[in-house]
Amino acid sequence: MTIIAENPIKAVAAPSQVQQKVIASLNRRHRKENLFRRLGLTAVLISLGLVAVLFINIFSKGLPAFWQSAITLDIYFDPQIIKIPPMPQQRDDESDNDFRQRHIEWQTEIGFVNFNRLITDSLQKILPDANKHRRDLARVVTSGERFALRDMVVADPSIIGQTRTLHLLTDANIDVWLKGNIDRSLPDGQQQLSPKMREWVDKLSADGVIQNRFSLALFMNPDSRSSLASAGLAGAFMGSFYMMLVVILLAVPMGVAAAIYLEEFAPRNKITDLVEVNINNLAAVPSIVFGLLGASVLIGWFNLPMSAPIVGGLVLSLMTLPTVIIATRSTLKAIPPSIRQAALGLGASKMQAIFHHVLPLAIPGILTGAILGVAQALGETAPLLLIGMKSFVASIPASPFEQASALPVQIYLWQGNELRNFFEARTSAAIIVLLLMMISLNGLAIWLRKKYEKRW
Repeated sequence: MTIIAENPIKAVAAPSQVQQKVIASLNRRHRKENLFRRLGLTAVLISLGLVAVLFINIFSKGLPAFWQSAITLDIYFDPQIIKIPPMPQQRDDESDNDFRQRHIEWQTEIGFVNFNRLITDSLQKILPDANKHRRDLARVVTSGERFALRDMVVADPSIIGQTRTLHLLTDANIDVWLKGNIDRSLPDGQQQLSPKMREWVDKLSADGVIQNRFSLALFMNPDSRSSLASAGLAGAFMGSFYMMLVVILLAVPMGVAAAIYLEEFAPRNKITDLVEVNINNLAAVPSIVFGLLGASVLIGWFNLPMSAPIVGGLVLSLMTLPTVIIATRSTLKAIPPSIRQAALGLGASKMQAIFHHVLPLAIPGILTGAILGVAQALGETAPLLLIGMKSFVASIPASPFEQASALPVQIYLWQGNELRNFFEARTSAAIIVLLLMMISLNGLAIWLRKKYEKRW
């Protein structure tokens, strides 16, 4: 007799109403979480896309400005044109002031030399019909290059009578024409170059006499209104450098010291609460208010020089100070209390516990906050406009007390220049320089944070 064992199928009980509600609630929550993740990822992608569009737009317009059209000429420093006495030498019985006066007089005589004629004479050799169009001939090379020839003679008078092959910047309108930033099909009345000059430029460009070269003038020259092609960022760069030097020397030490006192030593009372509230409020004050403060107090009361990096640095220091204090205090708060307690338990004083144990651990955050504050100050424009740094300065400052511009203000000035098709690219190039400086400061902050970061 065979017995077949039955393997009964166990019936699965249907979920109860409570379980159904829980399952439905979980499904809704999961759907919301997935939706939130998608929205977050979409927001990140849109932000990155907009930043990419901004950078592509700036770099596509600005990179061509780093190369500028220049003409190669054999310049003969004709002694018949450069009729100047030999460079003075200091005599044994002559004082320094007398020698300096004679040297200034000698430089003044050089200033009366017609260096433009050296350029036009060289152009006539490569443009046979130039005698009929002398006015156009003088506009091929930008007017600022005659000062470059003058400086060469001042630096080395022995070149008089010699021939040097030089790369001279062409006029800004020629650079615009060769880069295609102007419609060539426009009638002659709407063109910035005469028909004869356009013919010369195209011929010289085809022959390789005019070429695009990396523009050192953009970095080595100050701003210029008479010679637009020679306008550069050197003056604005040095102005920003001096301002950032003032900010680093004033805002960073004062901000860090104030944060250490408020966080570690100050008693908790109404006065410190009032100070903390004011610091937080100052961090949210518009930057233009600090500019008004600098114009009325630093310039109006203390009579500091207008349009000087020292005033700009003081204004930016006031603006940066709350940022440095808040960032430093946040870093100090992040240090575990056990570090302080262990130091005090081993017999260290409170001063020793803070400066020997807490601060070394807080250095990465302090440096990061300080550098980010300085980077923020580097890009400020509004307060500098109110203290006169928008004025045209055609020289490179030698100290923080001399008149200067700043990179953000220089961008503002170039953006409003009437020769738009030339300065639009130059403005973007200046923005690239400013962005690279700010990115470098942010990269330095990240590097310092990683280098000095300690685990506890």
